[in-house]
Amino acid sequence: MRVDKFLKVSRLIKRRSVAKEASDSAKIIVNGKAAKPSTILKIGDKIEINYFKKKVVVIVKALTMSTKKEDAEGMYEVVEIIDN
Repeated sequence: MRVDKFLKVSRLIKRRSVAKEASDSAKIIVNGKAAKPSTILKIGDKIEINYFKKKVVVIVKALTMSTKKEDAEGMYEVVEIIDN
């Protein structure tokens, strides 16, 4: 699954277009490398998301093409949240 699609479906980022912009501006890091929107994820990948005032690190637990809001958190495990 593409990283922009994963971020939208898991609701880590609300819209796919916003996830694409974040990837294009190197705010999304997958396994230590800047990710393009088309980067393919696998279960176990580590994603760092640099929001404006915090950084969230998650591990991919499931790759589901669509999910309900209450099931979205099962797609990842939060490793750490760093406030800037």
